[in-house]
Amino acid sequence: MVAVLFDMDGVVIDSETAWTRAKRAEIFPRVVPDADVDPGEVTGMYYEEIYDYLAEHYNVAVDRETCLDLFEQAGRDIYGGEATLMDGFEALLADIDNGGAQVALVTSSPHRWIDLVVDQFGLKDAFDAVVSGTDVDAGKPAPDIYQLAARELGEDPAGCIAVEDSTNGARSATAAGTFCVGYTGVHDELDRSIPDVIASDPKQLRAVLLERIDEAH
Repeated sequence: MVAVLFDMDGVVIDSETAWTRAKRAEIFPRVVPDADVDPGEVTGMYYEEIYDYLAEHYNVAVDRETCLDLFEQAGRDIYGGEATLMDGFEALLADIDNGGAQVALVTSSPHRWIDLVVDQFGLKDAFDAVVSGTDVDAGKPAPDIYQLAARELGEDPAGCIAVEDSTNGARSATAAGTFCVGYTGVHDELDRSIPDVIASDPKQLRAVLLERIDEAH
């Protein structure tokens, strides 16, 4: 069989627009007030690891708990109402199912944020597996999360198609051995040299995925 592994933020949902605003306006000014940090540096990373990254590369002005609280507050707002679902996502899931492929959600977000998204958009039965950054020791860009997703589906990573919007996510997917589709339908901050192919909108993504699924059978 073959499996499609969807990242959540910036792929299944457009939350990155809101996250970029929150990082620039609310989080980074508190955590690293003396630095001009590009939100793209940490896109795709598990939010608890973002503090470690900032502390390693910049002078942080708050402790870890304060930083995590800022992310928690923003996350509740974003996943509870600000995020929007990819156009045609339900139809895409139906096409993938008709093609005989499994589907997983593979995201750095914690399960409590995933649950908000699943509830908001009625996706409770949409995925054969849901894997969070909290389920692995090392988050994206390490390969662990995609390796775990493949195991949960009973698939070899080489038989999986990952859809990622971020450089960190694409690095994770390719390091795990999956075929990686870089999705730029929400934003275009991805290092295009990393994915195997680029899809610029939902229509193109559908075409790429269905072609790969057909080739696998």
